[in-house]
Amino acid sequence: MRIRASVAVVTGALALTAFAVPAAQAADAPGVGALAQSVQQIAGKSPADDSSGDTKISNVVVNGGKAVVFGTTTKRTFAVTFTATDNSGIDWATAVLYHGTDIDHSDNGAVPNEGNRIKCTAAGSTAANCKGTFTIDASVDGRLLNAHAGTWKVWAIAQAKDADYIQKDNAKSFSVQRYSKLTVNASPEPVKKGNTITVTGKLTRANWESGKYAGYGSQPVKLQFKKAGTSTWTTVKTIKTNSTGNLSTTVKASTDGSFRYSFAGTSATSAATATADYVDVR
Repeated sequence: MRIRASVAVVTGALALTAFAVPAAQAADAPGVGALAQSVQQIAGKSPADDSSGDTKISNVVVNGGKAVVFGTTTKRTFAVTFTATDNSGIDWATAVLYHGTDIDHSDNGAVPNEGNRIKCTAAGSTAANCKGTFTIDASVDGRLLNAHAGTWKVWAIAQAKDADYIQKDNAKSFSVQRYSKLTVNASPEPVKKGNTITVTGKLTRANWESGKYAGYGSQPVKLQFKKAGTSTWTTVKTIKTNSTGNLSTTVKASTDGSFRYSFAGTSATSAATATADYVDVR
């Protein structure tokens, strides 16, 4: 398996882009550990939680509070914002995103597009609103592996004008998800009242390594029905996808209406709802 990206540390700047390394090669891969090394270079100390004085970081928000979702070819730019405060005012701040138990043991990460310091705008004499943008590429030649889906964390640091500072290894956690798709087909159409309707479908999700969508097996999916002339969806039953992501169940035809499948998603996979399929009952 080839290594798909590496990182470089440049003195005086955080010259690091999102990276990913297959776990089997992590020990020998160039660039592994460079994320923590670069953060240590910026902070001037260990990247672990640390503080001096009364500097604080609060209200950390990633991507507007929503999960960051990637399809097979998605290159996404999103923002991280937070508030930094100190009685002397804020001098500078930055943030780094990473996947792993802590930044010293991260296997993927991203640094701000702005460089080693993000933009902080004063909000009075003691506070600043700070914002950094990040770009991650989920294409086959990009920097995400399927194993990197799930919980990511924000490492953040803020330094005050009086040299007080605070740094947090996990200032905020957020989800990076594989995009999922869901289909539905109810047949026969039309159908005689009282007869059996078979509702099939399939749940797939993005495979960042193959660049294709693959069936997502053993997942609970709700079959929902909306009676014609109404706007309310009612859950008929919950079934599980088979090993290849396929769905199939039967119901009795009672009245005109639409069927759809709905998947709630997981921490590593986005939610999905199929486009409704209308059935004419005669």
